[in-house]
Amino acid sequence: MTLVQDPEAHPRPTRRHLAALVRQRSVRLAVLGWIAANALVFAVAGDRLPFDWPTAAARTPVGHLVDANLGIVEVLLLTALVWRLTRKRTVPNLADRAPERSVAARETLLLLLYGAAGLGLGFILARLAGWHPFGLHLAGSIYGTHEHVSRAESIAWAAYNLVVYAVVPLLVFRRRYSAAALNLRSSNRRADTVLVGVILLIESLVQLAALNPQIFELTAPQLALGVPLTFALYLAGAVLPAMIFVYAILVPRFLRLTGSTATTVILGGLTYTALHVWDAWAIFNSPGNAALSVAFLLLTYFAPGIFKTVLTVRTGNAWVHVWAYHALAPHTLADTPHLVHVFHLK
Repeated sequence: MTLVQDPEAHPRPTRRHLAALVRQRSVRLAVLGWIAANALVFAVAGDRLPFDWPTAAARTPVGHLVDANLGIVEVLLLTALVWRLTRKRTVPNLADRAPERSVAARETLLLLLYGAAGLGLGFILARLAGWHPFGLHLAGSIYGTHEHVSRAESIAWAAYNLVVYAVVPLLVFRRRYSAAALNLRSSNRRADTVLVGVILLIESLVQLAALNPQIFELTAPQLALGVPLTFALYLAGAVLPAMIFVYAILVPRFLRLTGSTATTVILGGLTYTALHVWDAWAIFNSPGNAALSVAFLLLTYFAPGIFKTVLTVRTGNAWVHVWAYHALAPHTLADTPHLVHVFHLK
């Protein structure tokens, strides 16, 4: 199969290539969707949001929108930097790593249905245990500690996500595809290492400047125990599940089916967002709250999701986003205080 010429795949984008990118329907729809999410918040939220966000309780809805839009600006700037840093590399065509179109379509549909079933089962099992539904984030991540998150819930959440979204899909697909076909092997370790270092440094500085993480309020013993605990738990419960399910398996198939890097990046962002639908702060008890929840799920996770896809597409290595933009910053940096609280570390 010959893919449609993809203007944004040019190693050194020019104004002509950028103009062609903007003309793509998927890009226009993504921009309209982002604008619609902002407009919906203005129309529905009023003076305050209904969410339980302890670390952001003082922010107004407008303030949260400012944060979200600054976040996507940061992602666009980081994307430009990634293009710059990878401009001399031979960028792999991930579509060639996927099977022929009909097989890719079937595998994609089945995997998406499996992911939806995983979210449904995670909701049922967690609620039966009296816990928050199992999504890609442990309750209390990002927006603050929830007093009622237990050690058992944290461990069960990580184990469930690791098995459902990482272990099972990997076992199934490794029977038919190589590690390289699943974006699990680097074709240029030196270049990948440089890219990881640059992005990790920038993202860590942004996190420190913008979020003022509470990690600096922890004692030395709490850091000694909390940092490795947070790294391991979130690696199992959030990072590896996203890497395998979305960036190792789905992204090459998205590219095979669409023939467009931009559309693939957008689909990667939407899939990553969907896996967070059960975030503990989301409320679906009324049409207005449900609309606000969907809007803020998009405003919170779409931009990080597309950037993780960009890193994967430009390197052909799903591990790059793990170390550059997920496991260490933000999760270990931002969520260590949360797990110190949950596990009562002294």
